[in-house]
Amino acid sequence: MSHTWDPDRYLAYADERGRPFVDLLARVPAERPRVVVDLGCGPGNLTSLLAERWRGAQVTGIDSSPEMIATAREIEGIAWEVGDLRDWAAPDPLALRAPADVLVSNATLQWVPEHLDLLPGLLDRVAPGGWLAFQVPGNFDEPSHTARTDLAAQEPYAAHVRDARVPVSHDPATYARVLLDLGCEVDAWETTYLHVLTGEDPVFEWVSGTGARPTLQALPDDLRPLFEDEFKALLREAYPADAAGRVVLPFRRIFVVARKPHGVLVP
Repeated sequence: MSHTWDPDRYLAYADERGRPFVDLLARVPAERPRVVVDLGCGPGNLTSLLAERWRGAQVTGIDSSPEMIATAREIEGIAWEVGDLRDWAAPDPLALRAPADVLVSNATLQWVPEHLDLLPGLLDRVAPGGWLAFQVPGNFDEPSHTARTDLAAQEPYAAHVRDARVPVSHDPATYARVLLDLGCEVDAWETTYLHVLTGEDPVFEWVSGTGARPTLQALPDDLRPLFEDEFKALLREAYPADAAGRVVLPFRRIFVVARKPHGVLVP
């Protein structure tokens, strides 16, 4: 089931969502890459950090959401494309794409259920000696996700959302093993961030812009407000505000930085 993204809603927590990207980028020691690609670039605010770090590189941001790319195109000096990550990872027998010296994907692969199988293809798009770096959420067993899953399984909602996309990821060791078997040097780790949120139903505001969005969009207009009210109540119970109105949201992230061997082609 298709859904659309809202750049403004996504950017409501731009600083918090951007920190994992910065931490990922800090572990990529590429010095003078010529081609840098951001798969799943979203509204482009983080892709601009790639252009700032590697000023001589050709930087391209790719996202499957026309709405996100429309916002990204307000940023100059970067090539923006609407495209599906799975197509980009497919074989390129005519070598139409220049291999990337740095290929980054931030909080995107979790939306592709079979993304573990895409890693060889993505690595094939990286130049020998180049870098594949990605980050995915690892918090899908937390109430911010399980509350939505449990509620969506109930009627009258279940019939409408059973085909809605839900994110999924693996632990760091799983990603590391796949890339090690492909001959890469691998740095994989996890970090749990503690985001301090404020405002009315801040956890709902967070998840409604990302993980819960496909579910919410799949609901008919007459059911969505009821679902949102029940979902907000569950989140308030799971993440109570303190006396100052602050909510602490733990958020686990999975990071992988892999360097492709020199002169070795991935089969």
